Amino acid sequence: MKLEVKKIGNSTGLILPKELLGKLNLSQGDWLSVTENADGSVRLSPLDPTFEKGMEIAERAMKTYRNALTELAK
Repeated sequence: MKLEVKKIGNSTGLILPKELLGKLNLSQGDWLSVTENADGSVRLSPLDPTFEKGMEIAERAMKTYRNALTELAK
């Protein structure tokens, strides 16, 4: 499936086809989570607030214990 990046008012966005909205179980006003992959691609998925909160906690912990984690990775 190809999507065109379009100007929408003063912004730039994507218009998601109805079939994709159905597959993702999304409707207008829902939020998406964007994940960058190692190969430069991105993954779009419905936003899971519980997962998002867990990631915030994990990121804070990794920042706080950066030196310890670096040593453990050796």
